[in-house]
Amino acid sequence: MIPPPSEAPALVPPRGGVAWRYGSDLRMAGAAVYVLLLQVSHPTVGAGVHEHSAFELDPWGRLHRTLDFVSTMVYGGPEAAAEMGTRVRAMHRAIRGVDEQGRPYHALEPDAYAWVQLTLAEGMIEGHRVLGRRLSADQQDELWQEWRKVGRLLGVRDRDLPDTWSRARVLRDRMIAERLEHTPAVDQVLTLVIAPPAPPLPGLPTWLWRIVRAPTARIGLIVTGGLLGPELRERFGISWGRRRQLLFRLFAALSRLATPVFWLLPPLRIFGPWYLRIRRRLTRRPAVERVAVDLPAPPAPPSAPPAPPSGASPPAT
Repeated sequence: MIPPPSEAPALVPPRGGVAWRYGSDLRMAGAAVYVLLLQVSHPTVGAGVHEHSAFELDPWGRLHRTLDFVSTMVYGGPEAAAEMGTRVRAMHRAIRGVDEQGRPYHALEPDAYAWVQLTLAEGMIEGHRVLGRRLSADQQDELWQEWRKVGRLLGVRDRDLPDTWSRARVLRDRMIAERLEHTPAVDQVLTLVIAPPAPPLPGLPTWLWRIVRAPTARIGLIVTGGLLGPELRERFGISWGRRRQLLFRLFAALSRLATPVFWLLPPLRIFGPWYLRIRRRLTRRPAVERVAVDLPAPPAPPSAPPAPPSGASPPAT
């Protein structure tokens, strides 16, 4: 169940807390595809994204709406975060169907819902370990406790999320070993990584994008593959060798070396508040309104499974 708005001030990450300080370092964009692949390789999440999401048609718009969602939940304040949580839950009620293997699915299945929430924290913690400054064990657990509270704003039940980060990592490892699959949505994501469309930047020359697209895609694939690790790389069909591993280590080392610069420049280290202001100025709409356009009205599925137990799934981001 979504908590009443009166509880939101106690559930949003506190200003100066771990999620607030580490949730929007610009380098964490390098972990975005890693997180998305963890999400869409879950059979339920993957089927929902494959059959209901518009991300393949508008990947850059989807990226913006994901940033709208995360930035609002962390930096938008209690009122905006509560409204965002309510909207996200409502969006996912209609996401149901039968996947390509004949399995019924619903976006509000508790384990799928909890998995998406866990992967977002995984992206922050693992992203900082590899690309930034490693969080201490206490910081990791503090971030997780803050993120579990954010989950409540989305309707995530406490009992569906481990109570400590160490237990959350045990669940992560078990999901990788037993649950995650090479879904059609995984191929959709990897196709966009290998051949990303030009971003909708006014005045961006076609010739310039042709020049920068190949190295940008190469870096994205190497960072994503390095974060995934050998088991998921093999499962997803991502070729890997010594050269790619060396390039991954080099890029990660250079990213970590930039940490002092990021700490001297707040917009690079804590980009979320700046992002919300810039996006609102450009779109003239609050983030809670922008995020809802991601899901087109789907056709009625051939068969609908029973409604799941109460609980809600945050969006696959």
